[in-house]
Amino acid sequence: MKNKYAFKVDNEKMAKALGKDLPISMKFSTQICKAIKGKSIQRAKRILQDVINMKKPIPMSRFNRDLAHKRGMGPGRFPVNAAKEILKIVEQVESNAQFKGFDTTSLEIVGMNANKAASPWHYGRKRRRKMKRTHIEIIVAEKKSEDKEAKKEKDDKKEEKKEDKK
Repeated sequence: MKNKYAFKVDNEKMAKALGKDLPISMKFSTQICKAIKGKSIQRAKRILQDVINMKKPIPMSRFNRDLAHKRGMGPGRFPVNAAKEILKIVEQVESNAQFKGFDTTSLEIVGMNANKAASPWHYGRKRRRKMKRTHIEIIVAEKKSEDKEAKKEKDDKKEEKKEDKK
């Protein structure tokens, strides 16, 4: 069965990984995805490792009612279980990119998405509950040094225009 991704993927330039039916909370997953989307693989792994070690919290922008502020930021939490599972998916996408021949030091998370999965019943003696299940998809691409050079040239041109106006 072929997996469908929410992000349009170019197979020659991007690598992807998908975690299905992970036993983690949907609301924590969305906040972690928001926190590490657009970051490099090394930085994302460092952020997730800091969350697991309870050193740096994840900012909670949506589910933050009656939530205490953390130092240096607004409301935040330490979703350790979700961070462990997402760290595994990040390592998988890194190995997929390495297998495709990409330079793993210059990988950037281009697309990251958390979707709600089916939640089966968790039966007990007197009552039952729904299990928490989430699908996570991560898509990475190589950052090109040409893009950085082009941005520097644009910035230089803007500075020259500003100096000319003065």
